[in-house]
Amino acid sequence: MMCSAGDRTTVSRSRLSERAKSLPSSPGVYLLKDAEDSVIYVGKAGSLRNRVGSYFVASADLGSNKQPMLDLIVDFDVIECEGEWEALLMEARLIKDIRPRFNTMQLDDKTFPYLAITMRDDFPGVFITRTPADPEYKGAKIYGPFTSVNALREAIHLLERVFKYRTCTLSIKADDPRNERFRPCLLHSIGQCTAPCANRITKAKYRQDIQRFMRFLESKRSVMLREFRAEMAEASEAQEYEKAAVLRDQIHAIEKLDEREKRFRETADIWQPEVTVFAADPAAGLRSLRKIVGMDNALRCMEAIDIAHLQGGETVGSKVCFIDGRPFKDGYRRYKIKTAAASDDYMAIREVVSRRYRDAGDGSELYPDVILIDGGLGQLHAALEAFDQLETKPPMVISLAKKEELIYVQQRSEPIKLGRENAGLKLCQAMRDEAHRFAQHYHHILRRKATLDE
Repeated sequence: MMCSAGDRTTVSRSRLSERAKSLPSSPGVYLLKDAEDSVIYVGKAGSLRNRVGSYFVASADLGSNKQPMLDLIVDFDVIECEGEWEALLMEARLIKDIRPRFNTMQLDDKTFPYLAITMRDDFPGVFITRTPADPEYKGAKIYGPFTSVNALREAIHLLERVFKYRTCTLSIKADDPRNERFRPCLLHSIGQCTAPCANRITKAKYRQDIQRFMRFLESKRSVMLREFRAEMAEASEAQEYEKAAVLRDQIHAIEKLDEREKRFRETADIWQPEVTVFAADPAAGLRSLRKIVGMDNALRCMEAIDIAHLQGGETVGSKVCFIDGRPFKDGYRRYKIKTAAASDDYMAIREVVSRRYRDAGDGSELYPDVILIDGGLGQLHAALEAFDQLETKPPMVISLAKKEELIYVQQRSEPIKLGRENAGLKLCQAMRDEAHRFAQHYHHILRRKATLDE
């Protein structure tokens, strides 16, 4: 009795499904093959068993581009990795080398992300780009292409905690006298950048960290850790204790990398317990907001400003800071309004903006990626009028109006109305509410003080 092509496909899928059940649950890369033993697709997985097995269930739906691939798969290979970030890098290398049929449909500079390390700079920066051939990346070390810009961005942020490289677009020269007066951004405060912009690290020591970062990208983690331990022992033997301490801290951080990654993904932990209403998925909120306001770069640091006054009494302003979608209490500030009348919100906003961003306007520090003003179009215009008085302008200023929850964006005439469940809107609401809570708290302190002084 002859078997139809459909029957053979069902039998093949059943056989491959059984094979997949015996795979390890560890991270890795999988290579799907056709009848000619050619690799037709390369992918990465947090769990090889679960991911590979998902291709061979009856309900598998890969979308219009990749669905035809299912009927061609007759075999697969897997490569175990020491962590998801090694799998991400190995996937990129294999796609670049093999150029599988169902991966290469996506391989073009406009849609595929690369990692660039600008080695010609005194202090090389680490950037994600879709156009690695641009002149600004001439002489840069290029890695990729990668299949997921979000996964790559998460990896770069996680590794930033270990190697503390810069991701800003500042042009930093080692001998620039202005570095002495420059105020580092908040990534330095949370230990994710060594602040070469403010001479907090020498050119030579920064280069050592970048070289270690590239070794991490180019070798297996176990091999690299052995090299780091040997280098640390040599530094200690030579009584270079500061260098040995840096290597020790990097070794410990790398060893805990998977633990951090798991904790970050599973708990989406909130940095400050005082925030009672908060977006459940900060990463999704940041991605959504970036699309809403039309920014190309990833959003890292955001600040929100609110004004509070009550029955003609004290008027106060607040500024709260969020880093990677989470509140950062060390970046919070309160302002007792000095120039505005008790009920003049617009003048109060101008004063807070002028006082908070004076140094950024002079080029002595970086602006946050997004500044959120509590209020509608009038409040946004008041903030922009204050920024007009500064020489350097902020990258993005928006406002969030109460009740309607409309987002107003600089240089746009019409507000943006989003669904109540939109992750970007929820993030803006969380920032707005936290700024309001912080301003109200200061307002109550001033009123209580005034009552006691009577």
